[in-house]
Amino acid sequence: MKMQNKSQQLFTSFVVKTATTLLPFIQHCLNGVSRNKAKSIMAGGGVRVDRAIVKQFDYELQPGMRVEISRHKPKNELSNKFVRIVYEDSQIIVIEKAIGILSMASMNHPYCVKTILDEYFRRTHQKCTAHVVHRLDRDTSGLLVYAKTQRAEQILENNWQNIVTDRRYVALVSGRMEEKAGVVRSWLKDNKAYFTYSSETDNGGKYAVTHFKTIKAADRYSLVDLKLETGRKNQIRVHMKDLNHPVCGDIKYGNGDDPIGRLALHAFRLNFFHPITGEPLRFETSYPKNFLSVFHSSADR
Repeated sequence: MKMQNKSQQLFTSFVVKTATTLLPFIQHCLNGVSRNKAKSIMAGGGVRVDRAIVKQFDYELQPGMRVEISRHKPKNELSNKFVRIVYEDSQIIVIEKAIGILSMASMNHPYCVKTILDEYFRRTHQKCTAHVVHRLDRDTSGLLVYAKTQRAEQILENNWQNIVTDRRYVALVSGRMEEKAGVVRSWLKDNKAYFTYSSETDNGGKYAVTHFKTIKAADRYSLVDLKLETGRKNQIRVHMKDLNHPVCGDIKYGNGDDPIGRLALHAFRLNFFHPITGEPLRFETSYPKNFLSVFHSSADR
């Protein structure tokens, strides 16, 4: 109880009355504090929107949202180049993963997001470990939720399809997308070399459905919004290959197009019902800046 009271004292709560963005809202609430000071508060994890830490200064606010602001950087904040905490409570933790690290350990890569979180829990004297619920490829960035209790883990794993209401990715793909929107449906199956093959007819694999929407299209590249109806291994990467617009930087399923030096796939949205309270939770990150940078070149204007 003492910890809760201390947290309540650190944050001052405000309710959004009219639609706006986060930065001017903070400035107004703090009596005209400077933009740099407001951004510093956000960068330090001192702003929460509907209980989730938000650091995006142009984050859109709608009437009824609750914004909590602190002038102090929270103690014991996780500082790691691979992991940023977006939301945390006693049952779950939502993080944004950088490229270059696995969601959970493998034989060759013991250092992973789980080990980072477990160390953070030890350092902050939390009697829990991170339970893996879903994964992102090593070279895919974006939002992940981990359970902090076995109860939360079991509920998330057993009811994933019903609990998750929107799971969205953004991808930079090769070539100009011809269609503005559509759906890819196929069966996905691995061969002995762990290469995933796609078939329009049942090949004994797993049925996969990906919804796509073209955000921006140019001669050489396109930016695509991707929504998973199913969550299969390599689903997005294989389905974009099926459309003849592979994800840029994909060394396994791509065509060698690599304008930004990474797999251009980012999990930017994750909405789900809290496994214990049933509360609807919504998380979203900005598109990676380098996904957009290719459109500034003279060839793709």
